[in-house]
Amino acid sequence: MATKLKVGIAGFGVVGRRRKACIDAHPSLECIAVCDRSVDDLGPSNESVRLHADYEALLSEDLDLLFVCLPNDLAAAATIAGLERGLHVFCEKPPGRTLDDIANVIQVERRRPAQRLMYGFNHRHHESVEDALAMIRSKELGELISLRGVYGKSKLITFDQPDWRTKREIAGGGVLLDQGIHMVDLMRLFAGEFTTIHSAISNSHWGYDVEDNAYSLMTTDSGVVAMLSSSATQWRHRFSLDITLERGSLVLGGILSSSKSYGSETLTVVRANPERDNGDPREVMTSYNADRSWEREVDAFAAAIAGELPITRSGSRDAFMTMALVFSIYYADPSWRKQHQIPDPKPLMGDFDA
Repeated sequence: MATKLKVGIAGFGVVGRRRKACIDAHPSLECIAVCDRSVDDLGPSNESVRLHADYEALLSEDLDLLFVCLPNDLAAAATIAGLERGLHVFCEKPPGRTLDDIANVIQVERRRPAQRLMYGFNHRHHESVEDALAMIRSKELGELISLRGVYGKSKLITFDQPDWRTKREIAGGGVLLDQGIHMVDLMRLFAGEFTTIHSAISNSHWGYDVEDNAYSLMTTDSGVVAMLSSSATQWRHRFSLDITLERGSLVLGGILSSSKSYGSETLTVVRANPERDNGDPREVMTSYNADRSWEREVDAFAAAIAGELPITRSGSRDAFMTMALVFSIYYADPSWRKQHQIPDPKPLMGDFDA
């Protein structure tokens, strides 16, 4: 593209700033304006970037793209406003507070087929995840049998994050919706859709009105079983996903992040040996030393716009189905469902899962 696409960023906290760094490094994109209620000065290195107080003012700019990095209660409204303004939109996860939020976005998106909408399920773009997915699809280790995932941190608010994540009226949910949604999304990526769900949801430790622990046992129609633990009482931060196949397994351990608290990112390939079944098979571990997932996401979004191509990863359908699974996990715990009046996701899923 001879002319750079003009980008606005709604929300200029930690994530918004990281997105801007990727946009600044991209040859076809230029950030011309941002909005944030708590930022008074962008600093001398951003003198050409205009600052607005809210996303409505930001949308008065002459933009081509909008990046939405706002709290959950504003994400869907800002995404819809960007689409209605005729912009391509990239929105961070989760897509909103509720399943209705993303359903409303999709209704608007369907009326605007020339525009691109992508969601920031960043973990899909990690090299370890891409390599694991390629091995699963190759069938080299046979069909998928089960997944066992743990994603946890030591409290709901970490690394100087704002406290809105503990408030249901803003966040919509706790650790499962905020962090565990990445693991839910990866399980869908690897295994497909889960149709039978059992869960236990708790906020007994931190005492907020959002969950600090979520546990789930899920199965697909083809019989793949997944066990999930999403926790805000994981005192040593942890990311791990064990994927069992017919002739071996894949073990994703650690995830590269700005906090560096989840350990080194690795993929271990385990090859079963039926002739020497001693429980100690051959393993090969690959370590990943650089996180380019953020850049890869922005590159994929820009390429789809430039080539007028569909969003094949982390589009609105993926966002909807991942949100539907999160809320199905909430709904599957009868006590949690009653306490927080969680609606049954199935009626909405019938309209949007095709």
